[in-house]
Amino acid sequence: MWHSYLNGILVAFGLIMAIGAQNAFVLAQSLRREHHLAVAALCVFCDALLVTLGVFGLATLLAQSPLLLGIARWGGAAFLLYYGALALHRAVRPQSLGQEQDSGPRSRRAVLLSALAVTLLNPHVYLDTVLLIGSLGAQQAVPGAYALGAASASLMWFFTLALGAAWLAPWLARPATWRLLDLLVAAMMFSVAAQLLIPN
Repeated sequence: MWHSYLNGILVAFGLIMAIGAQNAFVLAQSLRREHHLAVAALCVFCDALLVTLGVFGLATLLAQSPLLLGIARWGGAAFLLYYGALALHRAVRPQSLGQEQDSGPRSRRAVLLSALAVTLLNPHVYLDTVLLIGSLGAQQAVPGAYALGAASASLMWFFTLALGAAWLAPWLARPATWRLLDLLVAAMMFSVAAQLLIPN
């Protein structure tokens, strides 16, 4: 159980730590202290829901088809290796995170609708949560523990951004910080890919 839980944390952290529209939005709202906790909670809820649908929907499907299980195993490993290679490439040429600048305060409703758009209208969200994390979770010994681990990673990451944005901002402006994060992402992705490719 703990092994599946840890795998869920590692995979989810590796996917959500990269600079992206969702992270940039959460950071921008956090730096402005504009409904930042609500935004973080919404992002966590969406991630947890999508991961759970992916893990348990695909788990049932894969259990009925050894062919699909093999495709998911090798396809998931290939994607993880590719994603790890991209992270290594970014580590060679790191970039800082540019913060969004908005004109004035917005209502909670407007901010949350924007957060939903950034989260759910991004096709990479479905690729990461439903397809990749879901297919990997469907192959775990305890899929529920894996899904919980992925949700825990999302919870820790987004609330760290929301609560620590002012403290993190100077660090996130440094390319060296993203070099280190990308190296960690690559290590996580390669580690989980090896677990898929090397039988126990």
